[in-house]
Amino acid sequence: MKFVDEASIQVKAGDGGDGCVGFRREKYIPFGGPDGGDGGDGGSVWLIGDINVNTLVDFRYTKAFRAQRGDNGQGNNCTGRGGEDLIVPVPVGTVVVDDDTGETLGEVLASDERLLVAKGGFHGLGNTRFKSSTNRAPRRFTKGTPGEERRLRLELRLLADVGLLGMPNAGKSTFIRAVSSARPKVADYPFTTLHPQLGVVSVGAHRSFVLADIPGLIEGASEGAGLGMRFLRHLSRTNLLLHLVDAQPMDPEHAPAHAVRVIEEELHKFSEELWMRERWLVINKIDLLPQDERAAWCEALIDELGWKGRWFAVSAIAGEGTRALCEQVMLRLDEAKAAVQEAEAAQTDGARMDDVES
Repeated sequence: MKFVDEASIQVKAGDGGDGCVGFRREKYIPFGGPDGGDGGDGGSVWLIGDINVNTLVDFRYTKAFRAQRGDNGQGNNCTGRGGEDLIVPVPVGTVVVDDDTGETLGEVLASDERLLVAKGGFHGLGNTRFKSSTNRAPRRFTKGTPGEERRLRLELRLLADVGLLGMPNAGKSTFIRAVSSARPKVADYPFTTLHPQLGVVSVGAHRSFVLADIPGLIEGASEGAGLGMRFLRHLSRTNLLLHLVDAQPMDPEHAPAHAVRVIEEELHKFSEELWMRERWLVINKIDLLPQDERAAWCEALIDELGWKGRWFAVSAIAGEGTRALCEQVMLRLDEAKAAVQEAEAAQTDGARMDDVES
């Protein structure tokens, strides 16, 4: 299946049904009075998260979605039937943006979670509603209001705990194959990965995290070069970034320190928030270095970069160091989760104290 992470669609909610002007006409009841019923409400358009939908490819072929209109009211105080809502399944992790205003309407972050994107029109009122002691035969009614109509831009952002960054051929696909069941294509040429990949990394019983791999970034990516910049949005939900660097690149001009700085610069241009996110340096392909020179070589690279964060040396293809790295990642995610829960508990306790004091 072709991976599609962005699509534009048109949605139109159903119009409300018109009210009715009617009068009761029966034998022996010469002055029956008004009996026009109200119209029905128009149907709304909802997006719903579906774990069985992985991409937005279906929206390349079906772009217009219209909910049902409400029926008009009828005589004998009969109310028109309301229009049925239209439910549109989307992948979990979809961000919905109004294409005309740029406003973000919401996100669908869980299976079966619903997001209202176009509200149905309100029903019109029949002439019965306008009956009074001074107006016993009203001929007034109202029309139903139009349903909302919007042009939407759907953006899919993968839900992952950890994201992989790096130049092409840094070994990201090999790494995700080594630590998870994901099987992305691996080859000895750049841009083997053409679309994001997800893998579930298990580090023990009931302990796992989701790892996302995106196409490699190159210099000038922020100006449109390469593929990776287009998919960087998929890392926006991650808690931690693993920055992979090739210890022995095929191109001598792309020295490890230069490669790290290029990625940092492109990341900073793309998003200040993503650039500030916690990032660990992972020196990959250390199996290509002599055993007795690895430690000194890695220390020299860290000193040259002035790297202040955590770093690891691994060989994804040989599986060396990958297990220890994944265990440290799991511990960091557990710490972050505990911190969030502690903050939420403190906020709840603070709200309770305010209620008691008031």
